[in-house]
Amino acid sequence: MIGVELAPEHPVSRLTDLAVAAEDEGFDAVFASHHYNNRDEFVALADIARATDTVRLGPGITNPFETHPVTLASRMATLDELADGRGIFGVGAGDQSTLSNLGYGGGSPLRRVLESMQVARKLFDGERVDHDGTFEAVDAGLNYDARSIPVYVGAQGPDMTRMAAKYADGVLFNGAHPRDIEWAADRVEEGLDARPDHRGDFDFAAYASVSVAADADAAREAARPPVAFIAGSAPPPVLERHGLDREQASDIGDRIAAGDFTEAFGLVSEAMIDAFCIAGEQERVAERMAEVLDTADSFVVGSPLGPDLDAAIDLAAAAARSIRE
Repeated sequence: MIGVELAPEHPVSRLTDLAVAAEDEGFDAVFASHHYNNRDEFVALADIARATDTVRLGPGITNPFETHPVTLASRMATLDELADGRGIFGVGAGDQSTLSNLGYGGGSPLRRVLESMQVARKLFDGERVDHDGTFEAVDAGLNYDARSIPVYVGAQGPDMTRMAAKYADGVLFNGAHPRDIEWAADRVEEGLDARPDHRGDFDFAAYASVSVAADADAAREAARPPVAFIAGSAPPPVLERHGLDREQASDIGDRIAAGDFTEAFGLVSEAMIDAFCIAGEQERVAERMAEVLDTADSFVVGSPLGPDLDAAIDLAAAAARSIRE
């Protein structure tokens, strides 16, 4: 699978046009990212579903904190119905730097994601659910028929990555650097060693921040916002793996939480861009994509795409075709 992420910081009609272009260029999947301060990803995905025919569709990712997991499963089933079975349920713990604005913090994100996935599968299968864990459900069920929908867990840390490999259909691993992908592959193998046989095949997808343009400098500059979000919520082992300053990353996260986005983006270092984004011209992006796909099964071209979104989709698709050929 070669997918693309569209961020609902743009109007829904704009996202739909980009998704149609992505389908025409040969992408296999379109994911819409989620932050409470952007437009609603399920509304965007519904519009995209009506305008496309072949691409798989899903949130990349949605979190089960802001919305009750049973309601979230129903939204996903509704999208899958609208898309005639093209749904992918991307679920994860979410971005702590923005979740903190809503009063969410601490707790057990791994348990919440795992329980949400397990309950969603039962609901998709037509079961009624009683659940008492990180959330409660009493005799909950869907009043319509749903399909079995593949579940991909968004992950960056070791425990979530292992859990995804053990229980999910795939992982959307938040990483762009080969060093992180190789590290994640080891965690995936650890999870697969404990994977029940009935779970079937597993897809290790690198969900990589990409910024591609004809001008490499412009591509790197456009990478600052997503890199800020990644660096600001990156766990210490990830920062240490790349020799990045923990205090600087923490400062970025604090400024994002405070809504000081311009200041947060300005604190992003060149080393952070190198660690957390594939940024540059088409040839550079193709080279790095190929390097990542030597280890991962799939690749999602994540935000920001590039300074010019239309050109970026064309360039990223050309990079992907050069690898496939």
